[in-house]
Amino acid sequence: MNAPEFVVAIPARYAATRLPGKPLRPLGGEPLVLHVARRALAAGAREVWVAADDERIVRALEGSGVRIAMTSPAHASGSDRLAECADLASWNDDAIVVNLQGDEPFAPASGIRRVAELVASSGAPMATLAAPILDPETMFDPDAVKLVRNAAGDALYFSRAPVPWHRDAWSYDRAAVEPGECLRHIGIYGYRAGALRAFTRLPPGRLERLESLEQLRALEAGWRIAVDLTPEPFPPGVDTPEDLARAEARLAGTHG
Repeated sequence: MNAPEFVVAIPARYAATRLPGKPLRPLGGEPLVLHVARRALAAGAREVWVAADDERIVRALEGSGVRIAMTSPAHASGSDRLAECADLASWNDDAIVVNLQGDEPFAPASGIRRVAELVASSGAPMATLAAPILDPETMFDPDAVKLVRNAAGDALYFSRAPVPWHRDAWSYDRAAVEPGECLRHIGIYGYRAGALRAFTRLPPGRLERLESLEQLRALEAGWRIAVDLTPEPFPPGVDTPEDLARAEARLAGTHG
């Protein structure tokens, strides 16, 4: 199907815990958040907004073609920041919003568009993407979020644990499961603006607190989350100085 009209919103928090000043960290001589904004612009969004919490981010994006929403530095999550952005931007409740994380400088345009398409076609209030897990190390890595879908393609559960658990295979060999049988969650979301606003009004759930996964709040509240496989791989994001060094090497390789 043709991509529907959509907007992209990028939460950009200056005081990131593991990489302070992350949006402005240089990548290829330019701020990280500028690379992310360009990926959103390449996807064909009607508008690209950065929901910032610091004037330094605003100055770094001058002349980039993106719009800026100055949001409260007190927000607990990127979703809360984007809900304020939705109000500042005056999006109507039916507008399709893609939440592109501010640490994804190599997000493929096709994946951004696919999330918007999934919101439009599924009728679910939220949508996201996944990719097959190809190695046992990722399956057992708590920083790699796994997900399980039902027969209709909607999310059943997200977990930092290896799910689904292959009882017989993993009882004797962690590498015994065929690559691609399990799915890794990719942290990009789509929603109608009205659903984004409603989501941030939901109380945090017990499972969300246990797993430290915000999307479980929606599942605990009985919401559908439509899931599709990403049409292209999402390279790793940037969350630590080591990630930034790898991103620098990747960028140099693509330009070399």
